Amino acid sequence: METLVWVVHILAALGVIGLVLMQHGKGADMGAAFGSGASGSLFGSSGSANFLSRATAIFAAVFFLTSLGLTYFSSHKTRPVGVMESQKNLVQPVVPQTLPAAPPAQGGAAGSKAGEIPK
Repeated sequence: METLVWVVHILAALGVIGLVLMQHGKGADMGAAFGSGASGSLFGSSGSANFLSRATAIFAAVFFLTSLGLTYFSSHKTRPVGVMESQKNLVQPVVPQTLPAAPPAQGGAAGSKAGEIPK
């Protein structure tokens, strides 16, 4: 799925670049008035502006949506697990067992704690 979004994203980017380069700038009409450029275009003298503007807007919207989709995919991607990390999950940790406390000595000093060396 992510590969499909990448392909659409790249095609949308190339479409936006191509359409922007095909459009006339606002100052292009002045150059055409003095004879340095052709007033007509591939799509007609006035029809190209509508078609190219709408197509550019559609490609820009697709580019924006695929950018959001790629951001979603990158934020929900799991980290690759290395060789040592994968082995940690297989080995069960050894839990030390606690030994029961020894009963207090009968003949010892009063108030001595278990495991304490008498003085």
